[in-house]
Amino acid sequence: MLNVLVLCTGNSCRSVLGEALFNHLGKGKVQAFSAGSFPIGKVNPNALATLQRHGLSTEGYSSQSWDEFANHNIDIAITVCDNAAGEVCPVYLNTAVRAHWGLPDPAHVAGTEAEIIAAFEKTYSALEKRIKEMLSLPLEDLTDGELKILLNDIGKMDS
Repeated sequence: MLNVLVLCTGNSCRSVLGEALFNHLGKGKVQAFSAGSFPIGKVNPNALATLQRHGLSTEGYSSQSWDEFANHNIDIAITVCDNAAGEVCPVYLNTAVRAHWGLPDPAHVAGTEAEIIAAFEKTYSALEKRIKEMLSLPLEDLTDGELKILLNDIGKMDS
């Protein structure tokens, strides 16, 4: 089983959605976690509402620092925001395959409730599409270099 760490700066929306989707779609193949370089300390209620709309559990998620995973064996680290992608990752991630799947932050969308829900749904859908694509790969047969290239290509898929 591969350990996947989904990273963002605040660890309140995109990374939490990614963690939930990886664990839901990748049962038996991956175990996912999420963390932030500068976590805001709480999960965005709209992210939890999005999970609930899709029938996924909303329990057990938190906004936590990537330092919490220093003693975990992380195989793949995926950044989902441009800020985290540009930051220097902690030393413990040096052995992880790293990829970037940048997505706009739905928490920054202002507007009607329908517009905000639509932004979260778009992020959820993009992550779901990318995770399904990753899980369709022969993960156990790829070298780290091949996996990095393929994961970064997946990150360029239309969102």
